[in-house]
Amino acid sequence: MIHPVISLDEIKAPIREHIEAFEDKFRASMKSSVPLLDTITHYIIKRKGKQMRPMFVFLSAGLCGVVNESTFRASSLIELLHTATLVHDDVVDDSNLRRGFFSLNALWKNKIAVLVGDYLLSRGLLLALEQDEFQLLKIVSNAVREMSEGELLQIEKARKLDIQENVYFEIIRKKTATLIASCCACGASSVGVSREMIDSMWAFGEHVGIAFQIKDDLFDYQRSNATGKPNGTDIRDQKMTLPLIYLLNHSDYMEKRWIINTVKNHHDDAAQVSKLIGKVVERGGIDYANEQMLQYRGKALEILETFPANSYRTSLEQLVLFTTERNT
Repeated sequence: MIHPVISLDEIKAPIREHIEAFEDKFRASMKSSVPLLDTITHYIIKRKGKQMRPMFVFLSAGLCGVVNESTFRASSLIELLHTATLVHDDVVDDSNLRRGFFSLNALWKNKIAVLVGDYLLSRGLLLALEQDEFQLLKIVSNAVREMSEGELLQIEKARKLDIQENVYFEIIRKKTATLIASCCACGASSVGVSREMIDSMWAFGEHVGIAFQIKDDLFDYQRSNATGKPNGTDIRDQKMTLPLIYLLNHSDYMEKRWIINTVKNHHDDAAQVSKLIGKVVERGGIDYANEQMLQYRGKALEILETFPANSYRTSLEQLVLFTTERNT
């Protein structure tokens, strides 16, 4: 049974104490004898987001068994390795902002940011190895590999702007979905369940991650509160997302040329971008993408239904709904 969407704070109810305890353990896992590192890691912790990844880990562990110290290590391992990839991403993208805060490279320059990313990566690896958490390390290392492959695949395809729908799904599966999948698989693994159950939780997280990314893509076509116009950020960044790919696949040769030309050469022209967005909406690109998102969400919820009903399963169901019906 699916309940109405509620707030993240309510979704956290079964794991609130675990999340609070995790914050202290995560802070301790980043501790260093180098004052500069401590200053930077303190800055990282201060700007933490919604804690979605730890939530997926703890709720998955509670669904499959009893939360224990291994579950806390799983959450810390994922947060350390994921934070390392974000720090490196900001350097690669030359980005000065992350979640509304200055990025590390904006404040401490690229050299220090890269070294901090390396440090976080090593802390995550050591955290797992010192406690013989080889299964957790294997799951997360595989996710980091796939995330890197997804980024590179996107860069490769973006040069020609010829991404087909199957390639788009492969990119978002690797770039976004594998991280959520690793959270769920690590949560299950931390409580000592079977390989089959771990694989089932991985599949659950993968479906949620794909639905999450499609929802993210749809935000680009929503009207901004400030301007009243669609954002069009992905188009300006020359990213081919599902609504636009749908339009390409349902256009004749001349229209395809116009679409690709607009994205490649006129992505900074507000009027052209607005016209392109209008075509996407008019031809059903938004409806199609939304339908695909709901299909993946449905697959995720079907997997959850194979587990016994309890407060953890209810919160996971609500978290799935939250990720696909959020406004930001």
